[in-house]
Amino acid sequence: MRRPIRVLIAKPGLDGHDRGAKVLARALHDAGMEVIYTGLFQTPETIARSAVDEDVDVVGPSILSGAHNQLVPEVVRALRSAGKEDALVLAGGIIPEEDIPFLKVQGVAEVFGPGTPLSEIIRFIETHFGEPVRGA
Repeated sequence: MRRPIRVLIAKPGLDGHDRGAKVLARALHDAGMEVIYTGLFQTPETIARSAVDEDVDVVGPSILSGAHNQLVPEVVRALRSAGKEDALVLAGGIIPEEDIPFLKVQGVAEVFGPGTPLSEIIRFIETHFGEPVRGA
C-alpha cells in the first residue's frame, strides 16, 4: 500500500480570502489525501520551503486577488530553485480563461476556477500527481 498523496494548499500574496482553500483542503482530506494548509499571506519562497519540508506531491496556490500571473510563476520558480521539480502545481481562484495558457506555459498543470466540482479536482490530482513541474 502506498502512502497518501500529500498536498500543500497555499495563499500567496496579500489575498485575505481563504474560504475556498479551506473547503478544498477538507475535501482532499476526506478523499484520503494528507493536506497541509500554509495560511494567508505567504511568499513564493515560503511556499516552496514548506513544499520541501513537508515532502508534498502537489502544490496548489489559491489566488483571488488578480495577481496570479505574477505570483504563480514565482511559486513555480521557487519550487524549482528549492529542488522540488517533482511537485504537481495546480492553481485555483479567480483566474480569467485568457490567462490560463500563460500559467500552463509557466509550469501549472491545471487551473481550477470557482464552481469547479471538488470531485473533478480530486480526480485530476489522483490521475496526474507525480508528473514533474513543466514550463519555462
